[in-house]
Amino acid sequence: MDLNLRDIRAFVAVAQTGSFTRAAARLHLSQPALTVQIRRLEETVGARLFDRNSRSVALTPTGRELLPVLQKSLHDMEHVLIDARALGDGSSGTVRIACLPTFAASVLPELVQQLRKAVPRAGFQVRDVVASMVNTLVRNEEVDIGVTGGELTDSALEVLHASDDRLVAVLPKRHALARRRRVTLADLAGVPLVLTAQGTSVRAVVDGAFDNAGCTPQIACEPTYMMTAVAMVRAGLGVTILPASAREVRAEPELLVRPIDDPAFVRPIALIKKRGRTLPPVTETFVAALIERLGEGAAGR
Repeated sequence: MDLNLRDIRAFVAVAQTGSFTRAAARLHLSQPALTVQIRRLEETVGARLFDRNSRSVALTPTGRELLPVLQKSLHDMEHVLIDARALGDGSSGTVRIACLPTFAASVLPELVQQLRKAVPRAGFQVRDVVASMVNTLVRNEEVDIGVTGGELTDSALEVLHASDDRLVAVLPKRHALARRRRVTLADLAGVPLVLTAQGTSVRAVVDGAFDNAGCTPQIACEPTYMMTAVAMVRAGLGVTILPASAREVRAEPELLVRPIDDPAFVRPIALIKKRGRTLPPVTETFVAALIERLGEGAAGR
């Protein structure tokens, strides 16, 4: 027979009050019900725990030895229950998210701060990686949700929200295209480009746009990270194409941003989870705030 939390609580109450009557009142039980719990615990332990007469209740030697052990067990189990309830009602828990570096450096910090104010015990595990890795981490359940880019074809993943991110050209102020208010694909085809590496969601959009137009881009460099691409543009190695939402775009006073006058330069954005999996309540709360924020971004474009 296993130890029962109610029986342990009854034993500790009787030991602390020295009375079955007072212990029953503390636990809001009838005295016969309390007696049943103590007997059940004694049967489980295999020893008498109290010596009882008409005037007093005293711990037996076995009871004295077990009291600190069972008090600690009761404390630990009650805290496990408290933590479990907090996880269940969303007042505690960890949001495990994989997301595009663009999102991690722009929208995510504000959303984390927002949730931490509402749920102070919330924790975060953040993996900022390229789109293909976001999908892999969600599929393998290493994270619960992901913000990914590009077309999603994996049937194991469920889209919770879909949006898009327009791409822009980033160039030095003295570049020949700086005089234009908007640039075209033909303009971009005629200049050296610093494009993010194969496997990134931005590169997939750019390659698709050039392929559909029957053009071949002049690729000067292929860095993995947007910050590196911006540094290469600042050094005069070419023009880069980045999401308009990227903070790297707005952080460089020496560079200009120009819209691309072509509907093909739009990156799909999706909030995803593993199909058929239930999200932790704290993550559900975060997802609601995230969807609201992504919707605001789409409305502002």
